[in-house]
Amino acid sequence: MYAAAPVVSRPRRRVALGLAALLASLLVGGCGDPGGDASVWQPGAGGGTGAPVTTADPQGPAASADRAAISLSATGDIIMGNAPSRLPAAGGKGFFNSVTEALRADLVMGNLEEPLTVDTGTGKCGANSTRCFQFRAPPEYAAHLRDAGFDLLNQANNHGNDYGPKGYENTRRALEKYDLEHTGAPDQITVVDVRGVRVAVAGFSSYVWSNSLVDIARAKTVVAKAATMADLVVVQVHMGGEGAEKTRVKPGTEMFLGENRGDPVKFSHTMIDAGADLIVGHGPHVLRGMEFYRGRLIAYSLGNFAGGGNSLSNDGRLGWGGVLKVSLKPDGSWAGGSFTSTYMNDSGKPTMDSNDRGLGLIGDLSRSDFPKSGARFDGQGNISPPAGG
Repeated sequence: MYAAAPVVSRPRRRVALGLAALLASLLVGGCGDPGGDASVWQPGAGGGTGAPVTTADPQGPAASADRAAISLSATGDIIMGNAPSRLPAAGGKGFFNSVTEALRADLVMGNLEEPLTVDTGTGKCGANSTRCFQFRAPPEYAAHLRDAGFDLLNQANNHGNDYGPKGYENTRRALEKYDLEHTGAPDQITVVDVRGVRVAVAGFSSYVWSNSLVDIARAKTVVAKAATMADLVVVQVHMGGEGAEKTRVKPGTEMFLGENRGDPVKFSHTMIDAGADLIVGHGPHVLRGMEFYRGRLIAYSLGNFAGGGNSLSNDGRLGWGGVLKVSLKPDGSWAGGSFTSTYMNDSGKPTMDSNDRGLGLIGDLSRSDFPKSGARFDGQGNISPPAGG
């Protein structure tokens, strides 16, 4: 479906946007000159720098506007179980069977809300902890993600480091063993080739083991760099407060348990200004509205997708999620999209929702929170920009 991509230029207008934002960010941050030659900008590449951009003929295949749109699908939070005692039956086999068809796309992405690791002995919750939650699933559960059709998993979230740096690294190795891409570490931009279209994906959260959601200037540097590395840029971001009542999107910083969970609107708009083509949000554990900004879609939260072993509450709106699917042209312009409702059943498995409760909620929230810019949904879940949007 895709392969690791060499670095090439984007169409000139898109390159100019990314380079302008990158230059502004570097000037503000005092960062150095770019270096290196990897197609995946990995942790340690340093200060908003990474692979240089090679120049391609703007009339050639890499810059042609005639290339077909590609489809991308994404989900919210995924927990397959909690080892050692709260794992799904049959070792998790068939965990995603109900939703596999809904996930199908040229590039399938999910937010992996747990390490895939053995017990490293460095779990974040001590014996006397209260209101502390830590999760992990066996490394071999990466096979279930592969079998479901996932291609790329985001690790930038509040549970990605539940078992420390070793658990984080074990997760990366588990994903790679099953040919799954990953993103979310500091300075990491993952570039894949999707039917000839190069897609850069970067993950953000408010935690030190990821690209920073809170430091918007720094985040802007990452996205601007990504915009010089690929045709399309996707931002995966774990943002906003948590809880059943957190469905609304309002301007300003959101706090949860004393933590700064970012300013979702400011962050998302700034990342699009820097060159992002799609914002995929998660974190509140409930669905939130969607809006279009400068022709790009922002999904503020895709809710809970899977909570195996009842790791996540499925009470009311906490149990609703869905699959976002969008089609984008190589220049980032909108070519269609849809939202398919799911829910977590009594064992936490993602299940198709024939009642479309998530779709109804997202439609209402998009209209109320974004009267002028909100995404519009028809009865089948098809997404369109607002009139004049």
